Amino acid sequence: MSMFRYNLFRGLPRSLPHRLVVPNVQFRRSLGSVSAIDSAIFRTLFGTEEIRKVFDDRAYLNRCVDAEAALARAQSRCNVIPAHIGEVVTSKAAQAELDFDRLRRETEIVGYPILPLVRQLSAMVGEEAGRYVHWGATTQDIMDLASMLQMKEGLEIVERTLRSVIKNLEHLSRKHRDTPMAGRTHLQHALPITFGHKTAVWLSGFQRHLERLEQLKKRALMVQFGGAAGSLASLGSGDDGIRVRKAMAEDLGLANPPITWHVARDGVAEITNFLALVGGSLGKLALDIIIMSSNELSEVSEPFVPHRGASSTMPQKRNPISSEVILAASKILRSNAGLVLDGMVSDFERASGPWHLEWVAVPESFVIAVGALYQADFALSGLVVNPKQMLDNLYSTRGLIVAEAVMMGLAPHVGRQRAHDIVYEACKASIEGNTSLLEALQQRPEVTEKISSHALSELCDAKNYLGSCGLMVDEVLASSR
Repeated sequence: MSMFRYNLFRGLPRSLPHRLVVPNVQFRRSLGSVSAIDSAIFRTLFGTEEIRKVFDDRAYLNRCVDAEAALARAQSRCNVIPAHIGEVVTSKAAQAELDFDRLRRETEIVGYPILPLVRQLSAMVGEEAGRYVHWGATTQDIMDLASMLQMKEGLEIVERTLRSVIKNLEHLSRKHRDTPMAGRTHLQHALPITFGHKTAVWLSGFQRHLERLEQLKKRALMVQFGGAAGSLASLGSGDDGIRVRKAMAEDLGLANPPITWHVARDGVAEITNFLALVGGSLGKLALDIIIMSSNELSEVSEPFVPHRGASSTMPQKRNPISSEVILAASKILRSNAGLVLDGMVSDFERASGPWHLEWVAVPESFVIAVGALYQADFALSGLVVNPKQMLDNLYSTRGLIVAEAVMMGLAPHVGRQRAHDIVYEACKASIEGNTSLLEALQQRPEVTEKISSHALSELCDAKNYLGSCGLMVDEVLASSR
């Protein structure tokens, strides 16, 4: 085979560089890519070689061959075709050397790769077995089944990387359970929290994603075999087709649906939207890190690697590159989620076009999602946390961040609303007079007559108003265990 592979749905050559250190001719050819995720320059930012190998053209066609072989084995077991044919097809298909160039040319004519594939595969397995290749199946059966096998393998990679991200977040939550910092709403100081509380909030979302993943495997990873219009009429009016479908499901480790799902695309949509949900959580995490990395906050920074995040003109720059890539990836994943939702709106028993959206959205979503998880794993594994700067920022508003604490301390004496108004006026005086909140409160008899000087000082100390942050961190960590 050539060192170049052909993208079946574009008819354009693409290279398979393992890294950027590749022969010049290969690099020049790879520069023909128009997508950042397949680019020889950007590809390592937006994905990993492991996930690409699951979804590249060669892998897809191998899965189509696997689908045809599984169909033949199941039909042999169910006595729909001669008993020995399944093993013959499986054995010879495993050694098949497909003519990819011919396959690409014929796919461009037919519109789908299965008929060209079946022609080659039938010839390769021999005249007798070749008569039974693709017996009673339709193109979409094989393409859907190949995609399901890819998604099944892809979700294993997603799960493994997701668990690593969770492990890093557990470590950060445990280590910084009691590290005080400013909690912010609308980008302004709200109330004190702990950094462990913040990371545990991130962690809780990923814990739920892991739960969602376990649930959707049984529901969405389904075998596909329905024939031309989903009725399995090609195998007769009895239960032969249903028995074959069940045997295929058992063989391939997929769920056996009660009915054909050619135009019921919720399973594919659920998987792709699951990836978008993971991307949403990753995007929130990344945005927090980006803002917290700003010079004005300087509370965290991504792991230091020489020249990573460097500027071509500003030597001092250390941009949060991983978080920036994650943020972009999260947006791409949400966009692709919309594509597969559109793909659910199919006409009658076979879609006249929406199905094609999945060919773009599904592989890209897996590559982007795994790439984003990989970037998050890197960033979190060596995240530089600055507790001193967090504390300085917490006290930077000179007590204003605990105005609620004072209000709640005063409320039992004067009522909540009156307490709110009193503290509001004190905050206003603090800001306008450039004094601390404590100093402003000490000038108000309606406060000092109700609360002792010591108690007021305690209320105005931000470290004393962390609520149940630590206990909630403990609960989240317990959920992981």
